[in-house]
Amino acid sequence: MNPNLPEDFVLRMRKQLGDELSAFLHALDAPPVRGIRLNPLKPSAETERYTKNGRIPWSHDGFYLPEESNAGSSILHAAGAFYLQEPGAMIPAEALKAKPGEMILDLCAAPGGKSTQLGCAMRGEGLLVCNEPVPKRARILSGNIERMGLPNTLVTCETPDRLADRWPEGFDAVLVDAPCSGEGMFRRDPETRNEWTPEKAEGCAERQREILAAAARLVRPGGRLVYSTCTYNPAENEGNAAWFTARFPEFHAEPFEIHGISAPDGMYTCYPHRIHGEGQFAALFRKDGDGTADQKPDTSLPEPSREESGIFRKAFPTLPEATRRFGETLVHLPFLPDIKGIRTIRAGLHLGTVRGRIAVPDHAAAMWFGAPKEQALSLCAEDAQRYTAGETVPGDTSGWTLLKYADLILGWGKGSDGVIKNHYPKGIRNPHLIP
Repeated sequence: MNPNLPEDFVLRMRKQLGDELSAFLHALDAPPVRGIRLNPLKPSAETERYTKNGRIPWSHDGFYLPEESNAGSSILHAAGAFYLQEPGAMIPAEALKAKPGEMILDLCAAPGGKSTQLGCAMRGEGLLVCNEPVPKRARILSGNIERMGLPNTLVTCETPDRLADRWPEGFDAVLVDAPCSGEGMFRRDPETRNEWTPEKAEGCAERQREILAAAARLVRPGGRLVYSTCTYNPAENEGNAAWFTARFPEFHAEPFEIHGISAPDGMYTCYPHRIHGEGQFAALFRKDGDGTADQKPDTSLPEPSREESGIFRKAFPTLPEATRRFGETLVHLPFLPDIKGIRTIRAGLHLGTVRGRIAVPDHAAAMWFGAPKEQALSLCAEDAQRYTAGETVPGDTSGWTLLKYADLILGWGKGSDGVIKNHYPKGIRNPHLIP
């Protein structure tokens, strides 16, 4: 028996896996598997360096990373060229099969790996609501949505029940990546082994059922629901799937197959001795019937005045037109559902503000995957490092300008007299990023 693992966990896994237990325990002592998911909306030839270890079979944009990779410290990461994501964690969003134009909800979304995966599949069309009840985590989620350049998103900070009360049958598909006992993290984060107890797992299973009950109310007739965890616990996985279909008989498990992952009963558990990835469970359900997502348009966010819209449009004619004002920020979101009283962190694409008669662009407008790269000033690697560190860079341009590196937009600058003043947000400046 592995002395670093909780005894109760090992005894349960012996019952689950039988003769496979030894291989499973051996896999938990091996180095964790790392992955990267390229952003198809922000292609760059420079990301090819991260594809050398081979493609992750179940993800078209996913590749394995060597354990020592420093991709997260690169300027490309800051520009939203990719998201660092454990390979198994890519399976739930793949099973959901989000499509452009749909109404999609990620109910437990932070830090944003699965949300950004869904958003990339939607290609900026439709509506993606990313919810996280914990405010600090919701802000991290919002930052990742911005970095990956997704314009058709709402980031909310609410309980599942409150969203279900507001948006009943409002979505074509809902992803519930529920908080869990985290057994699938035992290899990547050994400290989680010390936090595990049977009682904690039981408490997680109960909380997961509460979230699933709210999620059921949010799916339209004929819609889809994916339930996922990062644990091996049958009570949290197959047990809760059985509870869900018994409690909500209008849902049934639906078989799925994605690039080598076969789930004929609609459920799949990733074990590290069977696949090259960490622990993950995913179940796909379909709701009986046929219908459309029932969403009423919002009336709580005001439309911008004709004057401020005109000022901003004149200053930045290549950006989308403002449709609403979110606080002082002009935003673009073709359809906004009713968010009155809903704690909202981000609403659509944040374009910028108008102060008096001066338009000031938002960093999100630069990160947007549709930002006009052809008009951006190219920076060499050294100047890109200086820019992301918060320093000025040389450039013969005047006024607001986009700056890019490796064909990826980094942010805004304002040129004057051969110098471009830095407008990279102070909260994300980093003097240690590498090309």
